[in-house]
Amino acid sequence: MQTILGANGQIAGELAKALYRNYKTAIRLVSRNPKKVNDTDEVFAANLLEAQATDRAVQGSEIVYLTVGLPMDVQLWEKQFPVMMQNVINACKKHGCKLVFFDNTYMYPKTSTPQTEDSPFTPVGRKSVVRAQIATLLLQEMNNRSIEAVICRAPEFYGPDQTQSLTNTLVFDKIKQGKKPKVPLRDNTLRTLIWTPDASRAMALIGNTPDAFNQTWHLPCDDHRLTYKQLIDCAAEVCQKEMSYNVIPMWVFKLGGLFNKQLREVQELLPRYKYDNLFVSDKFKSRFPDFKITTYQEGIASIING
Repeated sequence: MQTILGANGQIAGELAKALYRNYKTAIRLVSRNPKKVNDTDEVFAANLLEAQATDRAVQGSEIVYLTVGLPMDVQLWEKQFPVMMQNVINACKKHGCKLVFFDNTYMYPKTSTPQTEDSPFTPVGRKSVVRAQIATLLLQEMNNRSIEAVICRAPEFYGPDQTQSLTNTLVFDKIKQGKKPKVPLRDNTLRTLIWTPDASRAMALIGNTPDAFNQTWHLPCDDHRLTYKQLIDCAAEVCQKEMSYNVIPMWVFKLGGLFNKQLREVQELLPRYKYDNLFVSDKFKSRFPDFKITTYQEGIASIING
C-alpha cells in the first residue's frame, strides 16, 4: 500500500496516476474530502491536524507521500504545517512507513546563485521560515536515523488543469483566456519551472527506489531556462499570433496588497523574480538518466492546446 496525504492537489493527482501506471500498487488517497483518481483507489477521510486520524491514515502503508498544500495565508501556515509534519512523522515512525516529503524552495536564498541540494536555508519572510522549519524537522529525524525518509524539492510549478503558481495564474492562464499576460517584476530573468506531471512521476520513481532514501533530491527540470519574454514568445508561436504583455512592478503589488489579502500574501515571494532562478537537478539526472523531462516548448504547447 502506498498512501498519498493531501490527495486533492494537482501534484497528488498526477502522483496517483504515476503510481498506478508504473508500479501497480494499491493506493490510498487521504484528505478531508478525498476523491478517487484511479478506479481502484482507496479513499480515506482524515484531518492531518489530528494525531489519531493521521495515525489511522498511514497504518498499513509501506510508503507515505506528504503532498499537503495550504492556501496562501501565513497564519494558517504557522499554525498548521508544523503540526501536520510532526503528526505524520510520528505516525510513520510508529507504523514503520517510509516517508516521501514533497517540498519547495521558499527557504533558499532569493538570489541568482545556483540552487543545489546542499544550498543553505536562509529564510526571509514568515512563509519561508515555516517551510525551513518543517524541512529541518524532518532532516533531523533523517539524520538521527529514526525514520526512513526522503525530501523531494521542486521550484515553481507550471502545468495543466488546476496547477497553481504565480506563473500559471498571471501568464499561461491569461493566455488561455485570451487575455494579455502579466509578468511579475522583470521579463529578462531566467526562470526554472517544473512541469507538474514530471514532478509527480519523479517523486513516484524516488519513492520506489530504495537507495534514494535518507537524502534530498531536486526534482528534474528542463535546463534550457527561459525568461518570461521567451516563455511568452514560445506561447505566441504555439498560438500563431503576436502577443504582448505587461510587466507589473513591485509598487503595484504593494499598492494592491493594501486592499487585497492575496496580493499581500504573495509579496514575500516576489523578490525571487528580480533574479535568475537557477534550480539545479543534476543529481537526479545522473541517477535516473532515462527519465524523460518535458521541455518548456512541449509544456507550453500542452497547456495552450489542452
